[in-house]
Amino acid sequence: MSTTERLRADHVVVGGGSSGAVVAGRLAEAGRDVLLVEAGPDYGPLAGGWWPTELVDARMLATTHDWHYAAGRWTFERARVIGGCSAHNGAIAAVGHRRDYDAWGLDGWRGADVEPLYRTVLERMRVRAYEPHEAGPFHAACLEAAASAGWRIASDLCDLDANESFGLETVNVVGTTRWNTAFAYLDPVRAGGHLRVLDRTIVDRIEPRSTSTGMARVHGIRNGERVEIEADTLVLSAGVYGTPAILQRSGIGEPDRLAAAGVRATHELHGVGAGLHDHPMIHAGRRVSSTLQGWLDEAAATGFLPEEQTLGKACSSQATDGLYDLHVFPGCASNQTSLLHGRILVEVACVTPRSRGRLDIASPDPEAQPTIDHAYLSDPDGYDLTVLRDGLQLAEQLLEQPPLRAILGEPFDVFDTDEAIRANVAHYYHPVGTCRMGHDGDPLAVCDADGRLRGLEGIVVADVSILPTITRANTNLPAVMIGERIAATLLGA
Repeated sequence: MSTTERLRADHVVVGGGSSGAVVAGRLAEAGRDVLLVEAGPDYGPLAGGWWPTELVDARMLATTHDWHYAAGRWTFERARVIGGCSAHNGAIAAVGHRRDYDAWGLDGWRGADVEPLYRTVLERMRVRAYEPHEAGPFHAACLEAAASAGWRIASDLCDLDANESFGLETVNVVGTTRWNTAFAYLDPVRAGGHLRVLDRTIVDRIEPRSTSTGMARVHGIRNGERVEIEADTLVLSAGVYGTPAILQRSGIGEPDRLAAAGVRATHELHGVGAGLHDHPMIHAGRRVSSTLQGWLDEAAATGFLPEEQTLGKACSSQATDGLYDLHVFPGCASNQTSLLHGRILVEVACVTPRSRGRLDIASPDPEAQPTIDHAYLSDPDGYDLTVLRDGLQLAEQLLEQPPLRAILGEPFDVFDTDEAIRANVAHYYHPVGTCRMGHDGDPLAVCDADGRLRGLEGIVVADVSILPTITRANTNLPAVMIGERIAATLLGA
């Protein structure tokens, strides 16, 4: 690396994903000077026509542009592209329950505080519910089966007060396009002169605000060359794995763990990398009958056939507060479009997990994979496991209803013991918590309620790593809401 490019901006946002694109777009919209640093490519505005089909087509999860995070038998898909996971995911739009936010006990984050933010998010992300006539043949049968099993039928994933139900999903899909945060928040300000995007740039480390210059600094690598960026305010939005890794490479974290990775501690914050959790998931499965396969292929040839269109919220035996603690969601599509290959799955996820893991860097190399341990189903009381066991029973009940039983084949992947559930537990793509917000007395709080890093000036975290506990929802919309909330704080709202 022979040269160093030097840049400056009032606000530097590291990570142009589901939260970072929102922060950058909102700041630029307000006339602030913003430099957005993204490790993956920026394909420009949607109207430019440069976006790869798999990132735009909402029929299935994209598999390209991935960070390739992994641990043991798991891979933890995270998108390395402008728009982040909002350009990768199933586009399921959900907000969780009001009490999720109230339980944090943090100013500005209670249910009453986030409700107006979500109204803005729903509009900006073009969220809508699938209409009954749009339901594919399998999901239409799922709706009938759920009604037969006694579920309340409703598309209420974006209602903070809604409880148990089964219905067509609410999604950020426009036509067949996955409406990501780059389209929603960056495209409107790209030509305004306040936003610069530095793509394909991996951030090595950061420096807090200097007493001599009053500026924070970002050290990155772009096309093999060093980049240094000075900022009045630095916003870390590199995601639940990327944000703590950047902090740790910068010497910010637990000193003993940093030393083990070859990094000298510069600021002690024991919560960096701690508190990692996700919704654990397991599935019940059936083969696709020839009758259903024919319907699926016909539907795929003539129209839009997403793999996921229906989702249920349910209470397990552990739901002592009366609120749902399970997602029950079927997935199926044709051979031409499916990742499932002639199978249907009814996934069940514990949306109130108690197990906690952590993330640590293994070396100072910014391209080296961190050590990720989600510690799934490790809570000492066995709560998470019990919720999944109950969820499997609900999934089997759904599958045995006549509208589904008539069009499905034999079972497979029968997980009828605790050992089988433990051996096959999967993740729901919703990791959070590695830089959690908290009060002054919380020894593991990395940020305050405004995302400001504890003990360091000029650094703010804005992504799902700040969540103290996960919401009962896919993290798609909560990540966007976090971007709105932190941007409003930076703008003095």
